[in-house]
Amino acid sequence: MSAQRRNDLAAAFRIGGKHYDAVRPSYPSAAVDFMVPPTARDAVDIGAGTGIFTAMLLARGLDVRAVEPSQDMLEVLHTRLPEVCATPGTGESTGLADLSADVITYAQAWHWVDPKQASSEAARILRPGGKLSLVWNQLDVSVSWVHRLARIMHAGDVHRPDFSPPLGQEFFAPEPGQWTWTQQLTGEQIIELAKSRSYYLRASEATRARVEHNLSWYLYDHLGHATGEPITVPYLTHAWRARLKG
Repeated sequence: MSAQRRNDLAAAFRIGGKHYDAVRPSYPSAAVDFMVPPTARDAVDIGAGTGIFTAMLLARGLDVRAVEPSQDMLEVLHTRLPEVCATPGTGESTGLADLSADVITYAQAWHWVDPKQASSEAARILRPGGKLSLVWNQLDVSVSWVHRLARIMHAGDVHRPDFSPPLGQEFFAPEPGQWTWTQQLTGEQIIELAKSRSYYLRASEATRARVEHNLSWYLYDHLGHATGEPITVPYLTHAWRARLKG
């Protein structure tokens, strides 16, 4: 993705923090186990959004700092986690001190940065032997009806099975982890989830209406779900952890 396209897509998240926080899922605890070294004390969550993953780090007893470029998202994070030091910044320029973290995490956010610049910034912040850990939730498109749902939603963060995130030369090759799980959502909640994605946020009113209509037809008419009925939605979580060289 070019820098211009990355910035254009990311701009969609400058507003709508409360809606994002209400509809986006959390992450499997096993993914956090995988991403965070057992000896870690200080964590930095970059692209923290509204603090969904930040809260999971905090629950592990870590001293957590959060970095997020969207002021609207930061306001939700401050309200949700007032005990966390959360500051504006990007993966390429965090404003944090050298050698100040044992682990740096990106939850649903590495695709918004320049990987070489963000890797250099992470290497500057991490202590020797520190870890850079990345995680994505995605709809489990190996399930046929979910695959079609993802296409209607324009879920752009569905990775190929052989995907490995690009990192700078400061890090060893990333180790992968993968988990499947499910979430109970109504059709209405699935439609609200679609509204939190960059495709929908950047779309015209006509395109938004078409996405909502297609989702409504697919969930209620084609699949036969009733309004308010819980639907078991399969998810796949990918994570990678990479150790700092040297």
